[in-house]
Amino acid sequence: MKKYINIQSYCAAAAFTAVLFMASCKKDFLNVPPQAQQPSVTFWKTPEDALKGVNAIYANLRSWDNVAFNAIAIESTGSDEADKGSTPTDATFFNLFDQFTVTSTQGSLQGFWTGQYQNINLANQVLDNVPNISMDAGLKARYLAEAKFIRAYSYFRLVRAYGNVVLRLNVPKDNSEYNLPQSDKAAVYAQIEKDLTEAASVLPPSYGAADLGRATKGAAVGLHAKVALYQKKWNDVLTYTNQVMGMGYDLFPDFEKGFRTQNENSIESVFEIQAELIPGNADASNSQYSQVQGVAGVMGWGFNTPSAVLASAFETGDPRRDATILFKGETTPQGDLVPISVPNDYYNQKSYVPFSTRVSGFNEGAQQNIRVLRFADILLMNAEAANELDNPTQALSSLNRVRARARGGNASILPNVTTTIKAELRSAIYQERRVELAMENDRYFDVIRQGRGAEVFGPKGWKANKNEVWPIPQTEIDLSGGLLKQNPGYN
Repeated sequence: MKKYINIQSYCAAAAFTAVLFMASCKKDFLNVPPQAQQPSVTFWKTPEDALKGVNAIYANLRSWDNVAFNAIAIESTGSDEADKGSTPTDATFFNLFDQFTVTSTQGSLQGFWTGQYQNINLANQVLDNVPNISMDAGLKARYLAEAKFIRAYSYFRLVRAYGNVVLRLNVPKDNSEYNLPQSDKAAVYAQIEKDLTEAASVLPPSYGAADLGRATKGAAVGLHAKVALYQKKWNDVLTYTNQVMGMGYDLFPDFEKGFRTQNENSIESVFEIQAELIPGNADASNSQYSQVQGVAGVMGWGFNTPSAVLASAFETGDPRRDATILFKGETTPQGDLVPISVPNDYYNQKSYVPFSTRVSGFNEGAQQNIRVLRFADILLMNAEAANELDNPTQALSSLNRVRARARGGNASILPNVTTTIKAELRSAIYQERRVELAMENDRYFDVIRQGRGAEVFGPKGWKANKNEVWPIPQTEIDLSGGLLKQNPGYN
C-alpha cells in the first residue's frame, strides 16, 4: 500500500463523511446533523456538499492528533516551560521528547504527522472538488480560501516540527501521485505563503454569529506574519502585523478572563479552533485539549504541566503568572479549589474549564476553544520586527501595549520598557513572548528560531544541527520505500 493511502486516512468519501458527523456544535457553521454515509459518486454535487466539506476540515482541527497528546509532545514538551506532568510512571514516552532522546519509531511523531496530513487532505478535497460545483461564486471563493488557510496552517505546523516534508497539493488521481519526495523547507514556506496570500485576498474581515470562528482575512494575514517571522523576513512581518493592527482587533481587558469559555472569539482572537460540549452528542464533543491538561483526578489527566522554570520567569507581581498557572492548593477566580492531594504542583490555567461544567460521559473541558493566534502575539511580532529594522519607537509602543494590559490599573508593576539599545530591546521582547504566550505551544519553536536552542535547551540534552527538528516518522520512510529521507542525526 502506498504512502498517502495510510497517512491520509480520510481520502475515501465514506471516511470523509464520518468526520463531518463530528462537526456539530453551537456555532452554526459546524452544525452538521448525523446522516447515512454518502457514496463518493454522489458527493461534491451541491452547495450543501461544499459546506459539509469545509466544515469537516474545521472539525478535524480539534481531533486527538491535532490538540492532545501528540500535539503536546511535538509542540510543548521539549521546551523549558512545560513538564510531562501526571505521575512519574504515566505516559513515560513524554520523557523522550523532554530529554531529546526520541527516535523515529515513537508513536506521537506519527500521530502528529498524520493529524496534519488529514487536515491537508480534507482541504485538498475541497480545493479539488468545490470549483466544479454550480453555486454562488462569492461563497465558492470563500470556501476555497478557508481551505487554503487551514492547509497553510497545517503545513506551518509540519515544517516547524519536521523541516523538509511532502507537499501534497491535490488528492491523488492515480498510483503515480501517491509516493512523493520531500520538498525542502524553502519550498514548503513558499507554498504556505502562496496559500495565505490567496486566502487573505478573499476572506472577509468578520462573520455573523452563525459563522463565528471561521478563518478571516485577519487570520490569514496574521498567520502570514508568523510564517514570515520564522524566515526572518522582517519587512514582511512588520507589513503584515501593521495591517492586522488596523483591522479592529484589540487586547481583551482581563488577561485571565480572556481564556475562559464565555470569552471565546473575543476582540483579541485572531483565530481559534472551535470546540463545544453538545448535550446528548458525546461523539461531536470530541476535543480533549483541556481534558489531557486538566487538574489530575479532578477535571482531567494532568499532563503538560507548567514547569518551575516557567513559574520563576515572571516579574514580581505580574498577574499573568497566576492567570497562566493553577497552583496546588489555590482557589481559582471561578471558585474551584485545586486540592493539595493532586500529584503536580502546577497545571495549565489557560486550558482550565471550571470543575462544575463536567458532564458525565463527556470529555472534561470539551467546550474549551484552543487559542491559535491572539492579537497579543501580533503586537509582539510587530515589536520584534520593528526592533530588527531599527525602529525602536514602534517596537516599544507595541511591546508596552502588551505590558500595559497585563498590569491593568496597577502602575506599580510591569513598568514600560524604555531601552532603545537593540540587543537589550530584543531580549525584552523575547522575555515578553515567554510570559505572555506561555503554555500556548510557542516557546519551544520560538527559542529555536531565535538561535538559542543550545543555550536554553542544552541542559536538557538538545543538540545543535539535530534537534532543530524532530525525526521523520519511520513508518512514513518505510512506506515510501526509502524515498523519504530521515533528518540528520536520527536513526
